[in-house]
Amino acid sequence: MTAATEDLLAAQTRTVQAHTRQANGVLASSVQASTPQAHIVQGGILQAGTVRTHRIFIRATPEEIWDALTRPGWTQLYGYRAPAQYEMRPGGAYRAFASVTMKMRGISGVVFDGEVIEAEPPWRLVQTWHVLFDARTRAESDTRLSWEIAEGNSGVSTLTLTHDLAGAPETAALVEGRHATAGGGWAWILSDLKTLLETGRPLAA
Repeated sequence: MTAATEDLLAAQTRTVQAHTRQANGVLASSVQASTPQAHIVQGGILQAGTVRTHRIFIRATPEEIWDALTRPGWTQLYGYRAPAQYEMRPGGAYRAFASVTMKMRGISGVVFDGEVIEAEPPWRLVQTWHVLFDARTRAESDTRLSWEIAEGNSGVSTLTLTHDLAGAPETAALVEGRHATAGGGWAWILSDLKTLLETGRPLAA
């Protein structure tokens, strides 16, 4: 099974209707925009303005994917390996802490923080996300993450991540894999998550 991405958003004035779980378990979404905007594919990421959308198919249940996204024991096994803590309610705090590797590089404490906007386990999580690695990312605006999980056929679920990076060019470089010291960004993290859930081992085991 390979990862796939699909653009879900267009111009700044938009109405997004997503997270419709139909009888066949397939995510249905529709997007309407007041003005058309060019969609660009670059480095495997579909872009519309400051929005980046990633979609990946995982042989796992929605509950397993939700746990992998939100539980500290899971989040420290893939991607940045940063144990995450969520207060799973609107207005609740989100924090992720430095991994062992980060601490060896002199990075400690909280490395990501934010706030929960919407939480509907195991289908939908919307949050803010702020990178605290260095002074440049700390100085940027909070960004917005939307996680959508849909149950499909034959035990395969869909995970769609939409990241609005308005006002955060340094964070954009980080999550697109263009940051000099931050690895492969969301493409790597989602691939690592998929591999862990499907095989029991992360990519860099």
